[in-house]
Amino acid sequence: MSKILIVEDEESIRKFIKISLKREKFEVFEAASAEEGLQRILQETPDVVILDIMLPGMNGFKFCEKLKKQYENIGIIILTARGQDMDKIMGLEFGADDYMVKPFNPLELTARINSLLRRMKHVNKEETNFIHSKDFRIDKYSKKVFKNEVELDLTPKEFLLMKMFIQNPGKALSRDELLNVVWGYEFIGDTKIVDVNIRRLRSKIEKDSSNPKYIETVWGTGYRWGDV
Repeated sequence: MSKILIVEDEESIRKFIKISLKREKFEVFEAASAEEGLQRILQETPDVVILDIMLPGMNGFKFCEKLKKQYENIGIIILTARGQDMDKIMGLEFGADDYMVKPFNPLELTARINSLLRRMKHVNKEETNFIHSKDFRIDKYSKKVFKNEVELDLTPKEFLLMKMFIQNPGKALSRDELLNVVWGYEFIGDTKIVDVNIRRLRSKIEKDSSNPKYIETVWGTGYRWGDV
């Protein structure tokens, strides 16, 4: 069953699309903002994202560009307003695979999703299912992590941290970024929970957790996946 993520701030449109796609036997998830959408992508790994251009916070163009850089195997269909031809052009320039003009027929949206899924089938299954980084291999669908082909015993939060790091090599990730993506924007608590989980994760993946070479500390910011 293909997974579809709807990123749309208008709840009525989001629900309408969700009902239509569930009727067509898709597994559907939803997000009201780009930031929430990134969190859902990390958790669910959708096949296709239905993306509204006009979003609060990070707009659809920036989200589309970010998504294509980090998750090149995810298809993107943007939603544009009638008559906004420049939105279509810009969306395609930023990496969208297709577009739909509001208001639209849900049957046409389904047809476009199925067409995009067929076009995406040429991608090697190994590349689609797995993420590699040096000694590590992440299986996105079974949610398992292997080091030198030995499975690591990770908690769900540790798995999400590993996935976040490996998909952003060399990037300094702040505690707030890690907290928002892994624990969610609704989390109420101390950011020190990130440090606690990083220490536990290091003890499982590092040869010497007191001198880490994979998860580096970026003083004053957070952490970074080292180029080892």
